Amino acid sequence: MPTAPQAAFLDLRHVVKEFPVTSGAVLQRKVGSVKAVSDVSFSVRKGETFGLVGESGCGKTTLGRLIVALDKLDTGQIWFDGSEFSRLRGRELRRRRRDLQLMFQDPYASLDPRMRVGTIIREPLAVQRIGNRKEQDARVRELLQEVGLSPKSVDLYPHEFSGGQRQRIGFARVLTLNPKLIVADEPVSALDVSIRSQILNLMNSLQQRHDLTYIVISHDLSVVKYIADRIGVMYLGKLVEVGPSQVLYDKAAHPYTAGLIEAIPIPDPRVERNKGDNTMQGELPSAVNPPSGCRFRTRCPRAQALCAETEPPMRSFGPQHLAACHFPLQPAA
Repeated sequence: MPTAPQAAFLDLRHVVKEFPVTSGAVLQRKVGSVKAVSDVSFSVRKGETFGLVGESGCGKTTLGRLIVALDKLDTGQIWFDGSEFSRLRGRELRRRRRDLQLMFQDPYASLDPRMRVGTIIREPLAVQRIGNRKEQDARVRELLQEVGLSPKSVDLYPHEFSGGQRQRIGFARVLTLNPKLIVADEPVSALDVSIRSQILNLMNSLQQRHDLTYIVISHDLSVVKYIADRIGVMYLGKLVEVGPSQVLYDKAAHPYTAGLIEAIPIPDPRVERNKGDNTMQGELPSAVNPPSGCRFRTRCPRAQALCAETEPPMRSFGPQHLAACHFPLQPAA
């Protein structure tokens, strides 16, 4: 039986997920499929923060849901902590699921407005049947203090908190079961700029305190650069580049990565005017019928005939730096 690489805490191998497109009001028939995730492979080390970036619709949130088993993959494998997590079912999946937690994008929509904060945070303990009521209440108050909220918050409702405070409640909830891996889907996108740094710093401190491994999903490369050790760049269901965060910023090999970096606003008009010419053109193609060969070719300023004929393989551009491009911005290693 195959095993996961020893150095990999989380290992995704050729993961594929498609959603059917149907036609007909009564007798529905499948007329196509949305290629949400197409043959994605990468690994994450224990204690690492791995950033997953890309435009809306690139498949990064679907990938996050596959990792925590909220969705089932079509083909491929997901290994977690030495075992094939994607094969688990029933009671065993429920038991192992406490080690992986998903923090949702909208801190308000992910909290039941009819439940008090204490009940929301205690719910995972009740579902997993951990401790008695007194022990659960003590754990809730401990978690609230850890994320910077008053223990008196247990009796309040989500609408009585600000956006940043609600995100802290979300953190408290995902920490309830002492997880090993947290998938944070756009953890600061719904927050004011002044609050973002507080939440990101909280994530860093919690990671050190609890020996956490993060996968941070975002469309904002500046946020991911601040918190991530390595970054994976997705485009239309494909992983097109992966590498250390500073390397991707300084020496991006894929034109799409360079385009995302180019799109980051800089509060200096002179710098903005002198930016390079890596701006992406056109609209994002349909995930139902993606372009042949390289999926980015319809928007790439460097595309040639080969890009339409052959899908580019992942090539090395330095230590831990891989990119899939026929005509990269950097020479291959």
